[in-house]
Amino acid sequence: MTSGTPVARGLVFMLQTGEIVVDWGDGRVQDVMTGDFLEFQEADYGGALTDSDLDRLKDLGRVVSYTAQIVYLRPLPEPPRPTIE
Repeated sequence: MTSGTPVARGLVFMLQTGEIVVDWGDGRVQDVMTGDFLEFQEADYGGALTDSDLDRLKDLGRVVSYTAQIVYLRPLPEPPRPTIE
């Protein structure tokens, strides 16, 4: 069994600006290197990741493993939550 957070491979991609992100929906993506959350619009899409891209992320410790359908990511920070005052 593979460890890591399983994400459909199509939801992990590159933005036009070069960041590699995971799409969590609702117009929000998360940078897999920094954990930062970014607003996303379709025009920001830069392209699908190649096996070479995913191998580089494995070497950098951000990806545990991957298949043709799934990318297993190392844990990322949780999204910020509003506080009750």
